[in-house]
Amino acid sequence: MTRVVLGSASAGRLRVLRQAGIDPLVVVSDVDEDALIASLDPGTPPEAVVLKLANAKAVSVAAQLPPNVAADCVVLGCDSMLYLDGSLRGKPGSDEAALEQWGSMAGSTGHLLTGHALLRIADNVITHTEGETGRTSVQFGTPKKHELAAYVNTGEPIHVAGAFTLDGLGGWFIDRIEGDPSNVIGLSLPLVRRLVEATGTPISDLWSRP
Repeated sequence: MTRVVLGSASAGRLRVLRQAGIDPLVVVSDVDEDALIASLDPGTPPEAVVLKLANAKAVSVAAQLPPNVAADCVVLGCDSMLYLDGSLRGKPGSDEAALEQWGSMAGSTGHLLTGHALLRIADNVITHTEGETGRTSVQFGTPKKHELAAYVNTGEPIHVAGAFTLDGLGGWFIDRIEGDPSNVIGLSLPLVRRLVEATGTPISDLWSRP
């Protein structure tokens, strides 16, 4: 059976896959995201930035796989960032940064970009490389000052792209989305289906068997 390898520590991505019938092997990449972004041309389109990050993660994970897994598997690397006011926003990393980010997000519309890189590996050789960036429009609400302070105090927005979640506490402050909701969580199911099928593998072949 073809094994699915998720190159991400994201609980949201893992949950999306499991709810959709896939129980992946999780292998976290050792990619230095900040260094990779710094190495890119400043004019690199935002969709290309997240796709390059996703591809680097997938390649890093593929190099770590033991021979028995690399005999027949699909490796999926992902990277998400929020594109707002002409700039990409990643994980804020601190309470102060999350509050500042929400100060510019509240009442605005941003675009959650998720790069997806998929490697099909057979007999320890990469046979297909596929990639695409998903884009979902997100209309942010305007939380009151005490609500935002309480949200940041939970720690949830500190380590997630754009300082918000759709499927967690942050969902209270999202007024509307246009596009694929699973892309906002970090992994677009319809996009991944297209990438998998481009390798000649039906998505149903990857579903976990009872």
